Amino acid sequence: MPRYSDAQLLEELTACAERLGRSPTMREFSRDPEVRAHPQTVVERFGTWNAAKRRAGLVPRRFSTKAELLTQLEALGAELGRTPTGPDLDARRTRLPSKSLYWHRFGSLSNALREAGFDVPQRGERRDRALRQGASLAGRLGRLPTFTDWKHARARTPGLLSEWQVYRLFADGAGGGGWTAFRSALGDRMERRNG
Repeated sequence: MPRYSDAQLLEELTACAERLGRSPTMREFSRDPEVRAHPQTVVERFGTWNAAKRRAGLVPRRFSTKAELLTQLEALGAELGRTPTGPDLDARRTRLPSKSLYWHRFGSLSNALREAGFDVPQRGERRDRALRQGASLAGRLGRLPTFTDWKHARARTPGLLSEWQVYRLFADGAGGGGWTAFRSALGDRMERRNG
C-alpha cells in the first residue's frame, strides 16, 4: 500500500504552492521544510511533475498549454478590471508566466490578449487614439504638447497613453524621433480639421 494517497500528494503540492505564492518547481517542492513527500514520489504517481500540478489545479510555469495561458490572462483581467499589460505580468512574475512565454507561444502579448477575448487595438488604431488624445491636450494647452506636457497630463488622466507609448508608436524604427514625428502628425491633423 502506498505511503501517501493521491489526495495527500496533491494536498502537499497545493500547500507548497500556497506557501510559495506560485506553482512550485520540483526543486522548490523538495526544499520546502513542510513537505513530507519526495518530488520523485509525485512524478511516479502522476507520470510527470506537470501532470501532478495540473491534477492539483496548478498551472505549470514553463510548460503551460495555450488554454492555460489564456485562462491566466482572463483571470488577471478579471482581478484588475481591465486589459492586462506587460507591466502587470512583470509585477506578478512569481505567480504568472512571463511576457516572453506569451510572446513565444502567441507571437506577442497583444495576440494572446486578443485570443483571450480582450479588445486590444491594432497599431493604426493606437496611433489614431494617440492623435485624438493629443488634439484634446493641445486644445487645453493652446499649443502642441511636449513630451513633458504629456507626462504631466498622464499623471492627472490615467486613461491617457503613456508618453513612451506615443513615442514608440511614431518612432521610425531606426531610432528616429518618435515625439517629433508625433507632433508633426498631430499638427497636420489639427490643421486639416481647422482648415
